[in-house]
Amino acid sequence: MEIRFLGGAREVGRNAISVKTSKTQILLDYGVMLNHTPGFPMHIPPREVSLIIATHSHLDHTGAIPIFHISERTPVYGTRLNMELASLLIKDFIHLSGYYLPFEYIELNSMIRSYVSVNYREEVKVGDIKFELLNSGHLPGGASVLIEAEGKRLLYTSDFNTIETRLLPGADLEYKDLDAVIIESTYADEDHTERSLLEEKFIEEVTEVVESGGTVLVPAFSVGRAQEIACILAAHHFEHPVVIDGMAREASRILMNHLEYLRDPKLFMDAIHMVGWVDDWRERKRAAKRPGVIIAPAGMLKGGPATYYVQIVGKKSRNAIFLVGYQIPGTPGRELLDSGRYIIDGKVRRIKAKVGFFDFSSHAGARELKSFIKMLEGEPTVFTIHGADGNCQKFAKWIKEEVGLEARAPNPGEKFVI
Repeated sequence: MEIRFLGGAREVGRNAISVKTSKTQILLDYGVMLNHTPGFPMHIPPREVSLIIATHSHLDHTGAIPIFHISERTPVYGTRLNMELASLLIKDFIHLSGYYLPFEYIELNSMIRSYVSVNYREEVKVGDIKFELLNSGHLPGGASVLIEAEGKRLLYTSDFNTIETRLLPGADLEYKDLDAVIIESTYADEDHTERSLLEEKFIEEVTEVVESGGTVLVPAFSVGRAQEIACILAAHHFEHPVVIDGMAREASRILMNHLEYLRDPKLFMDAIHMVGWVDDWRERKRAAKRPGVIIAPAGMLKGGPATYYVQIVGKKSRNAIFLVGYQIPGTPGRELLDSGRYIIDGKVRRIKAKVGFFDFSSHAGARELKSFIKMLEGEPTVFTIHGADGNCQKFAKWIKEEVGLEARAPNPGEKFVI
């Protein structure tokens, strides 16, 4: 079995991995790098690819898959929920970045028609490759992939989280003996705050601002994080007004039809009934000026209704802006966090509202990644990917020295035979 890293090696973004046997070649994800202009993985001729497995809907894992539907109709496998969420995000991506993309809505529609829905733990056989999807705990409908071919067993964790959250159960970790593992390294050098403590602090600070007459803006990713925040507020019986805006509304509607993927469907529906939905500009203006919580994308303030809310909420010291997801260097969210500044009315201004960060990550932290490696069965070779600032290399070094397994941080384009 030959593994080739086409993207996501020693970087976060454009995940794409080829797995090839003597008869069959499949792709694990084919995503984009979200810079000012989108970056793509290394090219692979579509006619040589038997199928693509889309592990979850984030664009760094699925955003470039429509390339395989310009002249071909490559089958795409994943969970039913993943297909609906990926379609939503790619449609928005084409709308915002169409000028830079080699595909349009017609290719997205072809991708949707080529989609094959698979349940967790359902065995699929294509050529001489067998695979199954396992819940990854990272995103609704998200999956890790277990592959068997040529007498070898390979696990691709994709992005995963072993800890249960309000929205999702933790990742399914039943793998048996493995020959190779491809694992993310996003937080290989950083632990997350214990979830219950983080929730309590968040609720405490939000309540304090709202009860003092302030508005709290929570910029959040449309898929997963926005719903997680709503569930946290519902679980703690938050009694003040909460509204949800932007694409997070559509993502929430999709999740309402797929409750079987969630950890606690009742809590999720309680949260949905608790929040108000902002449907027009009049409601948007009203929400920005009254005490309460606004959950709105984009999570890094790169667009979406959150950019409108910052300009109003940010001007008053009684208000707060609480960021709840990773802020990539260079994004407006990161700039706000580091310097307390944001562009308002075309000028860089100091934000008067309180700015805070709550690490509600959907990735495994260093503690979880390390205990995951220690529990692996067999003597697999471990490939560390999806990490910035040398995290892939650091994690591979730790695995070698502390656990004694063969570990590599591959370079882009590198091939390995298992």
